[in-house]
Amino acid sequence: MLKEIFAKKLGMTQIFDNEGNLIPVTAIEIEPVFIIEKKEYPGKGVFAKIGCFKVPENKTDKISKPLAGYFKKNEVAFYKLVREVMAEKEIELKKEIGIEIFNEGDIVDVRGRTKGRGFAGGIKRHNWHGGPSSHGSMSHRRIGSNGSNTDPGRVLRGHRMPGHYGNQYRTIKNLKIVKIDKDKGLLFIKGALPGHRGSLLSIKKVS
Repeated sequence: MLKEIFAKKLGMTQIFDNEGNLIPVTAIEIEPVFIIEKKEYPGKGVFAKIGCFKVPENKTDKISKPLAGYFKKNEVAFYKLVREVMAEKEIELKKEIGIEIFNEGDIVDVRGRTKGRGFAGGIKRHNWHGGPSSHGSMSHRRIGSNGSNTDPGRVLRGHRMPGHYGNQYRTIKNLKIVKIDKDKGLLFIKGALPGHRGSLLSIKKVS
């Protein structure tokens, strides 16, 4: 059985539990993945190479030649992505597996790439409180002094500054699966997840 799978983020919504409490959830869509081969690394454990998101037959020419050669060698259909994920020792190859590895109440870690927000100032990027806001200040949102004195006389590495905001991989840990719709292949996970609508997410089982 796989311990990790890839999915597509659909967006946020809300559901009510049996006690009438409103729970904010993120809906994600899981397509079945195909287990191509098994890998074992000393000291790391067992991993499975999986194909994600099947390519329609009329678009197989868009797959790169190295990837197409890999699929032909293993005699499997074409997939958009090939990834290595953690798996259990006893795993059946050449088989499709999907949402059935999850159950309601499972705890998962979700990894994805956050929304890119371009160049941002320090107040938006690092939640600075800003400079004086009274009349004549002229430094409401500026960074102010950022260096040190003669020794060492430079800006220290890691100093928070304005710059590129977002578009980085982030992992949200210990999220709960509130609801599963197996007919439509949907998971409803409590809380917000990184990424825009349609972005790729990694869902890893913790317990």
